[in-house]
Amino acid sequence: MVFVPLLLTWVAAAALALMDGRRRSVGWLAVGALAAGLAATAVLAGMVLDGGARETVAGDWPPGIGIVLRADALGVVFAVVSGVVLLAALAYEVAAGVSSRLFPAVVLFLATGLTGLFLTADVFSFYVFFELSMIAAYVLAYYGGEARQLGAGFIFAVVNLLGSFLFLLAVAGTYHVTGTLAMETVAQRIAGVEPNTVILIAVGFFVAFGVKLGLFPFHFWLPTVYVSASPSVAAMLSGAVANIGSYGLLRFGAGILPAELRLGAVALIILGTASIVYGAIQAVSRRTAAEVLAYSAVGQAGYVLIALGVGGPVGLAAAVVYSLANALNKALLFLSVELRGWLVGAAFVIGAFSVAGIPPTAGFFGKVELFRAGVAEDSVALVALIFLGGAVSFLYMFQIYQHDFWRGERRGAASPRALRGMAVGLAVVVVTLGLWPEPLLAAGRRAAEVLMGPT
Repeated sequence: MVFVPLLLTWVAAAALALMDGRRRSVGWLAVGALAAGLAATAVLAGMVLDGGARETVAGDWPPGIGIVLRADALGVVFAVVSGVVLLAALAYEVAAGVSSRLFPAVVLFLATGLTGLFLTADVFSFYVFFELSMIAAYVLAYYGGEARQLGAGFIFAVVNLLGSFLFLLAVAGTYHVTGTLAMETVAQRIAGVEPNTVILIAVGFFVAFGVKLGLFPFHFWLPTVYVSASPSVAAMLSGAVANIGSYGLLRFGAGILPAELRLGAVALIILGTASIVYGAIQAVSRRTAAEVLAYSAVGQAGYVLIALGVGGPVGLAAAVVYSLANALNKALLFLSVELRGWLVGAAFVIGAFSVAGIPPTAGFFGKVELFRAGVAEDSVALVALIFLGGAVSFLYMFQIYQHDFWRGERRGAASPRALRGMAVGLAVVVVTLGLWPEPLLAAGRRAAEVLMGPT
């Protein structure tokens, strides 16, 4: 069952790469294949959350030789949420009209890479799936072919290739000092390695994932790329590809290098605070919706870093819950950014409320978990920062709504029903998780248990 989501999207991507993705029928075939992969991932998630982790070795090779795939609570929840975002964004673009023959196949390759890295138990396999995801993301960043998209795509490729290079160096260092790339074995052996060497490896992993997540001061590529990309591509990059950064920091930081994570806790909280403050200031000063959302993404990533800095069961659960809710929020808002109609306005309000942490939305419980982390840390300053960050988020989101909807920037004929349906569908998911948060909170707790366990 661990292989099924990968096989579905990989085979479909290879087949659809031979077809013209600009044809509506091919696009909907891709949507169907991605939906099937998401369904398989959801079934796998149910099995894992109910009965524990599932592990298998590709090709029946002995462990340590073959590629080990492991589905645990942390990986499957990120795989499901990323799949939801990719499905909504792909359906949005197919309904709008695909302008590149390879677009549907590239999205399926991206889904394969993301699912693979979320479900692998091997550091090198993680790198392989990581690069597959990033190659697909580079192609998507160029989608549209306009000058601004070509320029933004070049920036995205250059900066993230640097992050990939640093990650590969960290992988090589890990193998050199531990003699293995199996995540569980690495976590056991690295405790006996000379501390300064391990710190250098940890810094390499942190910078690589910080670049992917768009944390301050590694954020400089993000606003240009998100503003230049089409709404569907921006939703994929911000709501799915950025999850590589959150997941990587959790898996490699808390799961493999917990001692180094504790050692750098203060630095993480400082950098997270800088991301929140910088992102909020820049977002308030912008006037177009795409720019505000791009800088908001920088600020929102800071909350994940703060939760990681707090650590422990409460902090790690908060990081997971907030990452998942934030992925849905960003995808919803970017898909709504160019649409018209009162339903779109309502969907945008739900996304704005979720970013600000106002009930009944998933983002409210993300902020609640962060408050719990601040209380567990016994830090009044941290609690105040989370509250003020939410208030400023509401301010700049309200500015967008006032400018675009109240003042009539989006007046005129409503956007096509299918496009509005994608935004409204994600809004329904965000509200449902706000009204029935138990699955989201349980997933966060189970994921934290995985990270706090023997590995």
